[in-house]
Amino acid sequence: MTGLPADRLGLADRGVLRAGARADVVAFDAARVIDRATYDEPHRYAAGVSHVLVNGRVVIEAGEHTGALPGRVLSPS
Repeated sequence: MTGLPADRLGLADRGVLRAGARADVVAFDAARVIDRATYDEPHRYAAGVSHVLVNGRVVIEAGEHTGALPGRVLSPS
């Protein structure tokens, strides 16, 4: 989510990278991203996504889940 939609939803600490904001960031190689999920295995991670940070905590590192679950449901303030 970028700053404009976050602002319109009243999510002041989202959509921007700055000190004090809750960073959600994905590092990926656009040339390699491919969905690997199937009907039989719907929870397989996409290839080409190397790192994911949620609320500033590393959730995917080098393509592997770290076990961290820092996400939460967002609601307008």
